[in-house]
Amino acid sequence: MSFDQLGLRAELLKAVQDNGYTAPTLIQTQAIPAILDGQDILARAQTGTGKTDAFALPLVEILSRKNGNGRHPRALVLTPTRELALQVGACIKAYARRVSLRCTVVHGGVRINPQIDRLRRGIDILVATPGRLLDLAGQRHLNLSRIEFLVFDEADRMLDLGFGDEISATLDLIPKRRRTMLFSATYTSPIRLLAARMLQDPEYIEVTPHHTAAEAIVQKVYQVDRSNKRALLIHLITSDNLSRILVFTRTRHGANALTEKLAAHGIRAAAMHGNKSQSFRTRSLEAFKNGELPILVATDVAARGLDISDLPYVVNYNMPGIPEDYVHRIGRTGRAGQSGIAVSLVSPEEKPYLQAIEKLLQRKIPVEKVDGYTQDSDVPDYVLLRPDSASSQKKADNVIKEIVARRAAAKKRSKKRNVKKTGSRKSAAPVSISRSGRKNEKPGKKPPRSGLRRPQSSKPGKPRGRK
Repeated sequence: MSFDQLGLRAELLKAVQDNGYTAPTLIQTQAIPAILDGQDILARAQTGTGKTDAFALPLVEILSRKNGNGRHPRALVLTPTRELALQVGACIKAYARRVSLRCTVVHGGVRINPQIDRLRRGIDILVATPGRLLDLAGQRHLNLSRIEFLVFDEADRMLDLGFGDEISATLDLIPKRRRTMLFSATYTSPIRLLAARMLQDPEYIEVTPHHTAAEAIVQKVYQVDRSNKRALLIHLITSDNLSRILVFTRTRHGANALTEKLAAHGIRAAAMHGNKSQSFRTRSLEAFKNGELPILVATDVAARGLDISDLPYVVNYNMPGIPEDYVHRIGRTGRAGQSGIAVSLVSPEEKPYLQAIEKLLQRKIPVEKVDGYTQDSDVPDYVLLRPDSASSQKKADNVIKEIVARRAAAKKRSKKRNVKKTGSRKSAAPVSISRSGRKNEKPGKKPPRSGLRRPQSSKPGKPRGRK
């Protein structure tokens, strides 16, 4: 099927052609006609399959058929993150300007006044994150009573981030008679409940099973000690002179720390997470997309919806605790027909996460070794013994093993003695030594009366003095 067969007007077909698209994706082939026919949509599709155009094109097509009231938005698109809002907004604007529709984006992390000014000039389509949307509505800068179309993009991620209350508050502000489109990467129980609450006789669309990852992505695992992860990552980057790598960490602190260590080794990188200002996040992402920044270290705020063209590498520095998040992370590469490589650094503590991911994917991810870095890999000859390596244990001389064992036992005994000493000191009152050599109790506390008074002389009236 071609775009010409989907029922879109000539201006939109020209815009699609200018974007370099020759044929619709599977989700677009199914969703666009259903939306144009007036149905609500509940769609699940793998990340990177063209979901944004699947609702952006028919939305712009329908709104262009009649004029709006000039100021208040007729369509609302909700996204879970600021980056995704900006990306969706850019996509819709590219189509909307072809048919004289106005679209704007509002999100947190930036000043609200410029957004208020844009709303006052009038809009047709509003792309928003839930928090800033409710701020503007609460301050009466935004009227949602004219909404005809409501779109949830990455709805499951929105619920994962705790936007349930904001979604309920938003539904109270918009008309009950409307068209609703819900796009999600998974069909969890909360998503099903949300769909049952919002959608009326929806068209169910599912183009890929929820457990699949893009076939164009080469996946590999390195089993490595947690303390050796950073050294392995630096080795992988420098040995092959890699660039344009999106690295995922579990925490914001971890992203900052890794970025600093990479910089110390002369590797340019930037951290991207919720604690960074929106302007910094936007600049870093643009620099990464343009190839000016070789490494972007991010938390899962970047895992959903970001369209980074020609991204060759994704690295899971920390394994995600939720198996589905693995699919979303590696889905940043291997997009639009391009190939990609997804690397996971798995420590012994993270093996249960890997097993859960493999169960979801219904396949084993190949394990690769790097000599001197990964577990059970060949240890360099100059390393006499690496206790955590089975191959090193086999090659090491028995004398070396005995020395290491004795040292380990001695350290263990020393720790036990220190623990006992610490415990005994806590039970006794602290003392100090005076110049005369006598032990004094802790300053500031009077000594107990019993047993510390000098006995009285048997001869009354005779003064006591030094002998």
